[in-house]
Amino acid sequence: MIIRRETAADIDAIRAVTAAAFTRPDSPAPVEAPLVDRLRADEGWLPALSLVAVDGEDVVGHVVCSRGHVGQAAALGLGPLSVGPGHQRRGVGSALMHAVLGAADALSEPMVVLLGDPGYYARFGFRLAAGYGIEPPVAEWAPYFQVRTLTGYDPAQRGVFGYASPFNDL
Repeated sequence: MIIRRETAADIDAIRAVTAAAFTRPDSPAPVEAPLVDRLRADEGWLPALSLVAVDGEDVVGHVVCSRGHVGQAAALGLGPLSVGPGHQRRGVGSALMHAVLGAADALSEPMVVLLGDPGYYARFGFRLAAGYGIEPPVAEWAPYFQVRTLTGYDPAQRGVFGYASPFNDL
């Protein structure tokens, strides 16, 4: 398996992997696959931070960070992180997380913010955002709203986090 930037040829495979990763029995169609398409068309899209995991010729996972902000300062929103069901629990998600965090740090980004299970994301250095003075856009998200600071982090960066605009349509 290798991790690399997405290409135009990967778009359909990313959509399929993302839909499969988030599809649950007896649930409505997942919003994550069309969200990636809307992010790709948004000004907050950062091509260098849309990465795929490839096994042979097949895209088996995808992660993306898009431009967000804390107050007026730049930040990154991570998500979705998708791994095809046949490749889950094999380290693909971890490899994608490490790669996107390293790429974000190399671009001098200050932090990555996400909404997710603290028990899972703690292994990548994520901590509850409240500890950094960063608030979720929806107050009820606080127990799951997390931040991973990077080398460019400035502790003065505090306030409400805002995702790229396609997240507002969910």
